[in-house]
Amino acid sequence: MAPAAATLRFLGAAGTVTGSRFLLSTPSARVLVDCGLFQGHKALRLRNWEPFPVKPEGLHAVVLTHAHIDHCGYLPALVRAGYRGPVFATRGTAELAAIVLPDSGRLQEEDASFANRKGFSKHEPALPLYTEQDGRVAALAIVPVPAGAEREIAPGVRLVLRRAGHILGAASVTLVLEGPPERRLVVSGDLGRPGHPLLRAPEPPDAADWLLVESTYGDREHDDSRVADDLAQAVSETAQRGGVVVIPAFAVDRTEGVLFQLRELAAHGRIPRLPVFVDSPMALAALRVYRRALAEGWDEVRPELRGRDDVLDPGGLEEVRDPRASRALCEAPGPFVVVSASGMATGGRVLHHLIERLPDPRNSVLLVGYQVAGTRGHRLLSGERSVKLLGRYVPVRAQIRDLSGFSVHADASELTGWLASARQAPRGVFAVHGEQAAAATLAARVERELGWPTVVPAHDERIQL
Repeated sequence: MAPAAATLRFLGAAGTVTGSRFLLSTPSARVLVDCGLFQGHKALRLRNWEPFPVKPEGLHAVVLTHAHIDHCGYLPALVRAGYRGPVFATRGTAELAAIVLPDSGRLQEEDASFANRKGFSKHEPALPLYTEQDGRVAALAIVPVPAGAEREIAPGVRLVLRRAGHILGAASVTLVLEGPPERRLVVSGDLGRPGHPLLRAPEPPDAADWLLVESTYGDREHDDSRVADDLAQAVSETAQRGGVVVIPAFAVDRTEGVLFQLRELAAHGRIPRLPVFVDSPMALAALRVYRRALAEGWDEVRPELRGRDDVLDPGGLEEVRDPRASRALCEAPGPFVVVSASGMATGGRVLHHLIERLPDPRNSVLLVGYQVAGTRGHRLLSGERSVKLLGRYVPVRAQIRDLSGFSVHADASELTGWLASARQAPRGVFAVHGEQAAAATLAARVERELGWPTVVPAHDERIQL
């Protein structure tokens, strides 16, 4: 039943940092902004298996802010459940999602198959949430929309995408609701940083009546001053021990950032020239898109890097494509660097590298991104002396290093600065996509410094616009 007035429903990323899903309902349309997977604690992951709260076939449109799995990874399940409408995103998001979504399904199929063979799943049989083919079908629904162009995407709803500077293709979403009176809703998506090594800074938000802002780092500031030094020290010391540097990295953008930094350090003689292996089919596919964006000089790429696809080769780069080569790499003697997904060690080939490398104190594991509570990456960061990997506990004797300064999420000051650059003060702000403490801290800061009413919505909360 259509609502009598426009409403916003927080179906995810409310009081938690994953599962981004925001449902806009008007008397004539239903639009879902983001369609992400929940990650982290089991209670959150179980939400992925719940029936979608509204009938998928009743949605008029889906809009994606970017191609990270916590923002787009539920889309294949939504399509399999009956959604048949368009999915709007930038060109970069469309290209990356066509890589990410099938790969996500393939990994789920592989994990389910492995669990069934080893017999450690609580479910009989273990099943994937969706398959590789489901991912391919979902990606076909994505319709690229040029950034800055206004387009009607549902009855009475127009869309504008603005550069967010987080990863290639990342955008903030402006939804214009026809009146009278006309109202505007802005969803930040994940915001990048002015100092992103490859991409231009986020654009200021459009004028908005209501504004949703991410709060991943809403309670802290990034310290970039030692990122290069810490990486150089970790690589050099591990190499001297004859060890292996394992870097769990998000396949999209974080892998590129790591390769860029390794190239800079090697070029200035700050690390030894070592073989650098990228062991993730998804990361390698995304790397090709980034190289093409650099070579072709896409608008969101930093001007000084346009035409420079070589900046992502640290020298000695080896692309690991097939599973047999990946298994051989797990057993190979160091020193070398391996970059492998996933960034929070929740799945993928990096698990096999961790099984082999964690017990050896000569090795190092570098955590270069946000680690959601409940993930293996978070447990490693917390200093646990053993972690469960693929059904068995593995001792942690390798050096674990936190290089969170690599993050391309805006920190608290950058988030507040982005809000302050808005063309007008909104009627209200919602702090989303952050753990409860981070979201509450940012909300209090926005009210204190900008004087804007700001709240942290609850999961499944609904508000009238």
